[in-house]
Amino acid sequence: MPELPEVETVVRGLRNLITGRTVSRVTQCAPPSSIVVSPAFGRRTFEAILRGRTIRSITRRGKNILIALSGDITLWAHLKMTGRFLHLDQSVPLDKHDLVSFDFASNGSDSSLHVRFNDYRRFGRLRVYPDHELWQQDGLRDLGPEPLEITAEEFVELCHRRSRQIKAALLDQSFLAGLGNIYADESLYYSRIHPKRLTGSISRKKLLELHGHIQYLLRLSIDSMGTSVNTYSGVNGKPGSFQSYLKAYNREGEPCERCGKGLTREKIGSRSAHYCRHCQRER
Repeated sequence: MPELPEVETVVRGLRNLITGRTVSRVTQCAPPSSIVVSPAFGRRTFEAILRGRTIRSITRRGKNILIALSGDITLWAHLKMTGRFLHLDQSVPLDKHDLVSFDFASNGSDSSLHVRFNDYRRFGRLRVYPDHELWQQDGLRDLGPEPLEITAEEFVELCHRRSRQIKAALLDQSFLAGLGNIYADESLYYSRIHPKRLTGSISRKKLLELHGHIQYLLRLSIDSMGTSVNTYSGVNGKPGSFQSYLKAYNREGEPCERCGKGLTREKIGSRSAHYCRHCQRER
């Protein structure tokens, strides 16, 4: 699943491309489960609601993309596992996984634009809500602080507030919004913290170190346009390059760069964790 750096890369790509543009046409090929329309719009279709509205701003909250449109409504997108926004020429034939196409009118100096939402596993979601309803929705209202905005001391307090396994905590979007398996595994590896360590047992000094590594790795990945290990790409169709920096994630059996021993992949709860048993001791 695209995590904070990948979603931020998509947000920046869309922001540069379509901010200020007006939606001229929306073509929906998605199954009903992929599209959610607030009951506040009555019987109006997804296409009819968006048509003629202008993109005011595009922001990110956790792993969510929030596209604010004129008329005080927001198109809320979540990429889930394989969702992608792609800027393509309108002449490119539709792919069977192109679920929604958006056409944007020319703005005088530039020609019209064509963007598609593509998702071959079809877990991604596009939702449209009036702004006054948006932050009441599940998936937004309970999000934790942003990892790049929380201070070091706030992070320590958050970890010590309730004792739980650190890997599970980092993946909990109500704890921190935006982290997933990749950056949780990498930051724990850099900090030499076992993924099963209880947050209440980790010293303040070690948590300060973890906070620093989380922010460093997220910023480095954003600069690298994210991690492409499966299907992820930016709006321009280009993959990210942060996978070349990975030290633990997806490297089961490979030698640890610090001690040379083989890296481990272990299922913890319902998620996999990649770590070094020698450098990241449980006790």
